[in-house]
Amino acid sequence: MIVTFVSQCEKNALNKTRRVLDAFANRIGYRTWQTVITNEGLNAVKKLLRKTASKNTAVACHWIRSRSRIELVWIVGNRQKFNSQGIIPVNTTQKNILNSQWENDWHYLPLIKALVALSALFHDWGKATLWFQNKLKKDAKKIIGDPLRHEWVSCLIICALVKEHAENSSNVGWLARLEKGEIDEAELQKALDKRLKEAEKDKIKKIFADLPDLAGAIVWLVISHHRMPLTYDSWHGEAAITIQQTLKRITPKWGYENRFNEEEYKSSLRQCFEFPQGFPNRSSQWLKQIKRWAGKAKDCLPLMKKALNDGSIRIVLFHARMCLMIGDHFYSSQQADPKWNNKTNLFANTDSQTKKLKQKLDEHLVEVAANALKTAHLLPAFEKEPPFANDVRSLKMKSPSDFKWQDKAVEKIKSWKKQLPEYYKDCQYGFFAVNMASTGCGKTFANAKVMRILSNDGESLRYILALGLRTLTLQTGDEYRNRIGLDETELAVLIGSRAVMDLHLQNRESVQEKEIESNELSGLESLESFLDEEIDYDCNIPEKGLSTVLKEDRDRKFLYAPVLACTIDHIMGATETKRGGRYILPALRLMSSDLVIDEV
Repeated sequence: MIVTFVSQCEKNALNKTRRVLDAFANRIGYRTWQTVITNEGLNAVKKLLRKTASKNTAVACHWIRSRSRIELVWIVGNRQKFNSQGIIPVNTTQKNILNSQWENDWHYLPLIKALVALSALFHDWGKATLWFQNKLKKDAKKIIGDPLRHEWVSCLIICALVKEHAENSSNVGWLARLEKGEIDEAELQKALDKRLKEAEKDKIKKIFADLPDLAGAIVWLVISHHRMPLTYDSWHGEAAITIQQTLKRITPKWGYENRFNEEEYKSSLRQCFEFPQGFPNRSSQWLKQIKRWAGKAKDCLPLMKKALNDGSIRIVLFHARMCLMIGDHFYSSQQADPKWNNKTNLFANTDSQTKKLKQKLDEHLVEVAANALKTAHLLPAFEKEPPFANDVRSLKMKSPSDFKWQDKAVEKIKSWKKQLPEYYKDCQYGFFAVNMASTGCGKTFANAKVMRILSNDGESLRYILALGLRTLTLQTGDEYRNRIGLDETELAVLIGSRAVMDLHLQNRESVQEKEIESNELSGLESLESFLDEEIDYDCNIPEKGLSTVLKEDRDRKFLYAPVLACTIDHIMGATETKRGGRYILPALRLMSSDLVIDEV
């Protein structure tokens, strides 16, 4: 085929793309190249350009099919430099946008940030107890379970703090006191001593029931930041519509106490209510942050009321909890800040290698809040920024006569999308469909066509294809590569078994050997070291705070790959949030992806 490459790169990106394109094509202009090339060679050019791509890269490839017909094959880099046909604009207009484009439809983002900040600043207050501080200094082999987990103690402190200053179940009183930095330690200790007497008599009252709405949301985030409450035998599955109804049912028996030995439990319980070194509020850094975010939370009270009224509070808390957990996991994995200025001797954790004390408690609280807020700020980016698969020619072509129903479905959806704004202006909507057809009718290929036309621009792909069987997942991945033409930068295939993957790859070994031989004969073996490197997805989301989520290359593929074919258990984790953070990665993926469940 005869192709033309057009570069609209800027700065250093221009020199990088020139080095690649000069190796494959003849330069016929300052920013233009042309050559005769095979499809395999064209794919190699695309891969090399992607590996050197930056935010200043923009290269379009056009296929000269005849004297009167030129077709856009692909665009690498900034697609805004070209239109949908790969044509460069000769004039531009500007539009003033007051707020960030990401935040335009994230109306509850200020509320999410306020909840994240306050819950992070309080989430480990329970570690200031005599029991926990002694526990950090003990040999790991001699440690028994906490009589009361630190999450529960933290919530008792929050509850005491709120009820001391709450006025008629209002959030205004306690937030106003926090905004001034007024925390009476004597009153807190007095309230905790009362809870201790109740605990010693096994008469623990359901003290979280009457909290104001915002305080109840913070308590929920703190109490669930390590694990969801475990349902107790006395609970019979009654619905909990509000936060208060939820918190009213939770007691220490829901996974927050350890009674391995009744005598040890009673003898050590008192230490969970003793704070010989005081509370973290003595830290000036912590106090500065709590003043700031208490004021912001007070401004968000109308948003809180709106979220409660329209039912959005559940998804608000879901996102806030996810951000809190990411921030907590990330900073807990970091070394202590040697420059942290704090005279208190309260610690939050120990080093996993040396077993020595690591981060100061107030340092941990402040830094977890900072990192959790960074993740919260990026939530709109997780929805908009991950890469899409574009210029998929096979999905634009008409289906064979035996599969005309695929094109009919696409046209029907296209006409529906055109009519939609007329009836539902400024309305967000979803799309749910059931695709039923016999085996061999082309459902898998039809799903790809449907997902393309359902995308915002009607031209791109970003979705998850979840299947029930591993072998079927691998076969579908092969079909997507061979028939649709998706490469490893556009398609990721993930299953749970390495053995099944190896058996599947054995069937393709002979084909791969032939490809390697042909590459050696054609001189493409020099490109092998470039093409086999780790894939660099075109995404501007900073990954520093996601190191505990993106642990391996497969995790990056899971999150960023435009089309993900996987077994359904990879996605089901998003709804299984009982313990740990295994739900976080599938939840982040689902924020930017449509979902196809194939062969239920």
